[in-house]
Parts: sequence; structure tokens; C-alpha cells
Amino acid sequence: MGRRPARCYRQIKNKPYPKSRYCRGVPDPKIRIYDVGMKKKGVDEFPFCVHLVSWEKENVSSEALEAARIACNKYMTKFAGKDAFHLRVRVHPFHVLRINKMLSCAGADRLQTGMRGAFGKPQGVCARVAIGQVLLSVRCKDSNSQNAQEALRRAKFKFPGRQKIIVSRKWGFTKFNRTDYLNYKKEGRIMSDGVNASFWDVTDLLQNASLEKHLSMQQLNHFVLFHKTLEQKSIPMARYDFISFEQIYQDITL
Repeated sequence: MGRRPARCYRQIKNKPYPKSRYCRGVPDPKIRIYDVGMKKKGVDEFPFCVHLVSWEKENVSSEALEAARIACNKYMTKFAGKDAFHLRVRVHPFHVLRINKMLSCAGADRLQTGMRGAFGKPQGVCARVAIGQVLLSVRCKDSNSQNAQEALRRAKFKFPGRQKIIVSRKWGFTKFNRTDYLNYKKEGRIMSDGVNASFWDVTDLLQNASLEKHLSMQQLNHFVLFHKTLEQKSIPMARYDFISFEQIYQDITL
């Protein structure tokens, strides 16, 4: 008996039904790799980011996710190079699909029970996707931006429903805009953390003991001076979480 077509399970009708001690015997998902390419490249290496976003509320099977990953990876490897991108699958198939097997061959009427006990047994897994949820993300250099968009366009044909390719304004996989990231990097307020970056506010910069590794002595002296002056003028430090140090200097010199 072959696999039932995924169009039978496309609509989200029931509650989430994950694998548990009550739901046993679930087959493994077809997709096993969620990060492809240069996943250990630093955050500064790949500034460009593009997303494949779902435009429908639906179930996406693990077979479709694996097919889309292979299509996107194959195109990027061929036209951009295997060391020039990082592909990430952003959804995971946790929802279990069930099937009530019914034999339809001749003389099978003795084996069928109809709708008696029709709960079904696990057949496969899928991901429950909402409108506006990101399915795939690719980060690369600006020179390979067109290749990344074309790779996601080809991967789009592996999914049911409608999807959109959206070019991100963020720097890579981080949460910062590109202009803000460059400004924070120049001020020394962002520390690279693998494929992501952590933001340091003024309090973190003053309290961290390993600042000498990241900042120059001139910046350290400025932070100490700011901290002392703010304490003298009773200015709360919480005001300066997400603004530049030039604004702090203007408040101090008033």
C-alpha cells in the first residue's frame, strides 16, 4: 500500500498531535539536516539574508521540506559555491499524521471494519505553518543575492499553497538592521556570537570583566568617565540601552 498523497492532510483541522508516550510507532521524518552550507561562518561574513515565507495556514510534510532543502542547496552549490552560503530550514515537522487503512481489493470485505475504531495509526509527520511564518532562510554575501533568491524560487515549487520570497533588511540572521548593525559595530556595542550577535548596553559594558579583549583603552576610559558622571548627575542608566554614546556625552556636558 503506497503513501497517501499529502493533499489529503494539507488543511489544519485538528489540534497538534506530537509524538509522545501515548502516540508511539511514529516514523522518522524524511528531513534530518536543518543547517546546510557554511554554518560556522561568522556573522560578519554573510550580511545578506533572504526568506521564503508561507502565505497560507497549512500542513507541510517532511518530504516537502527535504525536497525544498535539496533543491535550494543544489542550486546554491552549483552557482555560488559550497562555501558561499548558509541555508537554514526554519520549521520542524512535529505533528503526527494518521491513516485508517482500508483494503479495497477483491474479497477484502471480511477484513474491513469500516468506521469502527477509525482513529488511525501514525503514517508520517508534518509541520504546522502559519501565515507569515518563515520556511527557509539563506544568508550569503551581497554578490550572491540573486543566486539566493533564485534558489528559494526553485524551492518554492516543492511546497503546497502560496509562498513569498522576502529580502530581509536585517544583517544576516541577526535581529539588527544593517545600518544599526554597522553603527553598533563601530561603537563596539555588538559582539559576534557565531551566526548571531549579542547587543551590549552601557551597563553590560561597564560590568563585564573581559572588556579588554574587545575594546580599546580609549573606549574603556570613556565608559568609566560616563559611568562616574552619570552617578554624579543622578541620570538613570536605563535611558541609554539603545542609543549612541554621543547622546550620553551631550547629556553629560549640559
